Amino acid sequence: MLTVSVKWQKKVFESIEVDTLQPPYVFKAQLYDLSGVPPERQKIMVKGGLLKDDADWSKLGLKNGQKLMMMGTADEIVKAPEKGPVFMEDLPEEEQSANLGYSAGLVNLGNTCYMNSTMQCLKSVPELKSELSNYQSARTKDVDQTSHMLTVATRELFSELDKSVKAVAPMPFWMVLQKKYPQFAQLHNGNHMQQDAEECWTQMLYTLSQSLKPPSPSEDPDAVKALFGLNLRSRLHCQESSEESSETESVFSLKCHISHEVNHLHEGLKHGLKGELEKTSPALGRTAVYIKESLIDSLPRYLTVQFVRFFWKRESNQKAKILRKVDYPLELDIYDLCSEDLQKKLEAPRQKLRDIEGQKLGLQASAKSSSKGDDVKMTDAEESSNGSGESSSGDQQGGASSHMTGIYDLVSVLTHKGRSADSGHYVSWVKQESGKWVQYDDANTSLQREEDITKLSGGGDWHMAYIVMYKARLISM
Repeated sequence: MLTVSVKWQKKVFESIEVDTLQPPYVFKAQLYDLSGVPPERQKIMVKGGLLKDDADWSKLGLKNGQKLMMMGTADEIVKAPEKGPVFMEDLPEEEQSANLGYSAGLVNLGNTCYMNSTMQCLKSVPELKSELSNYQSARTKDVDQTSHMLTVATRELFSELDKSVKAVAPMPFWMVLQKKYPQFAQLHNGNHMQQDAEECWTQMLYTLSQSLKPPSPSEDPDAVKALFGLNLRSRLHCQESSEESSETESVFSLKCHISHEVNHLHEGLKHGLKGELEKTSPALGRTAVYIKESLIDSLPRYLTVQFVRFFWKRESNQKAKILRKVDYPLELDIYDLCSEDLQKKLEAPRQKLRDIEGQKLGLQASAKSSSKGDDVKMTDAEESSNGSGESSSGDQQGGASSHMTGIYDLVSVLTHKGRSADSGHYVSWVKQESGKWVQYDDANTSLQREEDITKLSGGGDWHMAYIVMYKARLISM
């Protein structure tokens, strides 16, 4: 192996070995280590001119002990950072949580997965968190003590989850929940029993709706009703007497009834809005069967749907579970389930939405909507709906208000795994503000692919949707 010396500026590098079996680029790399001059800047004089990276050593006539000359400027020496690197685990937990992009899980305190999954879904509603953060710690006379305690405990639990990276043990919240609703404290053989997540969900919304009411009835409706509540207008018809009547009711969720005819959420919702009930007939002077048909008369900011999977099996005198697969979409349109009055209010926003989507595809906007002036922007504004298809407050930037379209986007799924109604396991799947989906399986959290979320539709022993929550797609006009 040959050895050479290389003169660079005022320095001379002696006895550098040259492996002629390797291309000259390797030799330049050796010089880079000694001088700090990158290979691409090195100009080394040899026989025939400058040394090329892929030259053939045998044709250069290189001799042992030969002195070569190199020209070129070295890289600037990188200064050491004033502050050392900061590792993720060294950051405060609140910053770790922010960098992670989603909050912590909840420790299972003994068959409390129904509670954990419910609270993770409700926590995903930023408007609800905002209302809770403004809730006063001092109880008002209009709120009973246990409701106040549960509302404060909810606020504190959400706050702790946002600040923590490690799973949170929700013991203070669970103790207050049991005090407010003793059914969640039931024991069997000394262990807490598994409870129904839908019952927990409903009771939580009812409690929060009582606590988060405005001080004066003349003000906007309470926050929970504005966010989750919807009005149903029902027509009751008695076939025996031909009597007809109508009624309205406020609910926090729709029901997806499951039968052998139902394969999709939309079909189940239609079945859920029709049914029979027994009530006293004034004309007949006795109890009679009435056909009840309902339509949605106002829309919430967040639409909650419960899949009616559990029923009472008379022959075995126990609850049973319907395992039938029922598909549900990422985007849900409930226009045809709305009353005629509400449909009229939705028509203009829906046309604007169609125009926007058409423009994205290069289509021309309809003359009816384009004649009204400026372009319309989609909004994900945090104003809550007032139930009439229009937001309760306007877009502060442009003076326009946000309107309902009747179209909703899936933001959370609460699933039940197992064949038994009184056991099994509940898990929540929540869409983050970043658009990513996260599975909350008690203390364990994991990122999920969006295309896998709609596969939780049932048909076996795997997780199947029990409660789904959709967020309204609003549009500014």
